[in-house]
This record gives sequence, C-alpha cells and structure tokens, in this order.
Amino acid sequence: MTEPPLPGVPAGAAPLRLRGRTFGADHPVVMAVVNRTPDSFYAAARHGADAVDAAVDRAVAEGADVLDVGGVRAGRGPVVDEAEEIARVLPVVERVRARYPDLLVSVDTWRAGVARAAADAGADLLNDTWAGHDPALVEVAAERGLGVVCSHTGGATPRSDPFRVTYPAPDGVDPLDGVVVDVERTLTASAARAVALGVDPASVLVDATLDFGKTTWHSLHLLRNTPKLVHIGHPVLVAISRKDVVGETLDLPPEDRLEGTLAATAVAAWLGARVFRVHDVAATRRALDMVAAIRGERAPLRALRGLL
Repeated sequence: MTEPPLPGVPAGAAPLRLRGRTFGADHPVVMAVVNRTPDSFYAAARHGADAVDAAVDRAVAEGADVLDVGGVRAGRGPVVDEAEEIARVLPVVERVRARYPDLLVSVDTWRAGVARAAADAGADLLNDTWAGHDPALVEVAAERGLGVVCSHTGGATPRSDPFRVTYPAPDGVDPLDGVVVDVERTLTASAARAVALGVDPASVLVDATLDFGKTTWHSLHLLRNTPKLVHIGHPVLVAISRKDVVGETLDLPPEDRLEGTLAATAVAAWLGARVFRVHDVAATRRALDMVAAIRGERAPLRALRGLL
C-alpha cells in the first residue's frame, strides 16, 4: 500500500493508456530507444540488423515498458527516404510483436507513410518528434486507434539543427519564459487536435522535445517548468537521454552523460512527468521507481528495517 503524496509534492501527469493498458503514478513508464540507424549521435545506440534483437531482449530484461524504434537520425546526415526508413523499422516492429506480444511498441517518425506501415505491423504509439511536420500523421493515429506524441520544435524542420533560436517573452518576466509560453501553446493546440480527431486523450503524450529548436538554456528552463506541461492535462514525455543539454551543461561527450541524464530524469519525475525515453533502461528504471517511492506513489518492494 502506498502512502498519500506529501504536502508540496507537485501533481503528477495524467495516466497513460495504450492498447488498453493504463500506467498510473505508481508505475513511471520507461521507453527504451532502439535505433536502426548507423549514425546515431550515441554510438552504443547504433543497432544493425544483426544486433537489434539482442538490444530488444536487453531492454525487455531491464524493465522497459515501451520500445521506441527509429530508422532516421534526428540530426543532419545522409538522406534516408521513406522506403528506406520503412525497410529499417518494419522488420523490428514485426519481430518484436511476434516475440513479445504484450510489449508496447512505438515508432519514431515524422512521416505519415511510415506511420501507416508501422500501424499495419502492430505499433501502438507514433512518436512524432518533428511536431506535426506531416499533419496526416496524427490522422493515422486516430484512424488506427494508436497513441501519438505531440512535440515542439519551434518551427524547425526535420533533421535540422537550431541556430540562434529565440522565443519572445511577455514583458516583465524572465526572458527564458518565452520558450515555456510557446511550448505550452503549441502542445495544447496539438493535443487538442489529436483528441478532436479521435485519439484517446490518455493516449496523447506531450513532449517539450528538448534540444530540438532550442538552446541548452531553453531546455534547462523547460525542465524546471515541467509542472506547466503537466497542467496541460496529458501524460508528459521527457526525452533527455544523453542529449546535448546534458553534454553542454557538464561539458561531456555522449558516452559520459549517464549521471547527468539520471539527475535530470529524477527531477522531471519529481515534477510530475510520466514517460521517459532513454538509452539506459536498468539505471532509469531504478531511479524512477525510487522517485515514485519518495513521492509516496509506490511502495518499497521490501521494507523490513527496524521491524524485525
């Protein structure tokens, strides 16, 4: 039995529901990154066709709730057309669905054509990291009964890097608040469109999309303002794993960003975020379960000290 939340503990985000399964406050959701890209910014996340099954098995064994399969590097790199993206992603979705029937599968794409193919293969969630660049993608989610991630890029187009990004702030407030206002407005509108089209509100996730169309200062400010995203009323997704916001803050390369990632993850969880897209499943699972216990939302698995 869990304890009631302590006074002053920030409210948690709305429950997440995918394929009839509901995740509440007692079960923070770990979304494991499974890339089929040969040029991911984090070398350990580059999984060729001969290694992806082992990566999936490891993520499942370490406690992943959702697998997020991607076929195109987020940043600049060689062109990957829709046919190649489908060829990279679909075999993974199909094998995961066959080998782990109960596991939830997400596909990281901005293309409606890839989304349709993923739906046919058995995907449960469409992770649109480029903020509706293809407006038909959310329509696929609604038509096929899938969940969808509504993201924010400040108008940046797919696979572009931010350059001297600014967000005008209201007069008399912290200049950085401009990005918070823009993110709140964009995500509220995107989520409302998804619901209006027929997506289950509990299957609509909102993601500030750190690093995308943002400076490191922007991303840090958004993290500390996570409660404002929670108040939008949908499950909040945080994708910070080994990103540049961590690397620039600590001046570290991707392979040395685990501790910074876990610190940011714990803060976001304390502030009410629900879903966490990560490369390091086991470490994140433990960190999140600990935060949930401190928040009073999850009971210790074993509590004998001082009782025996």
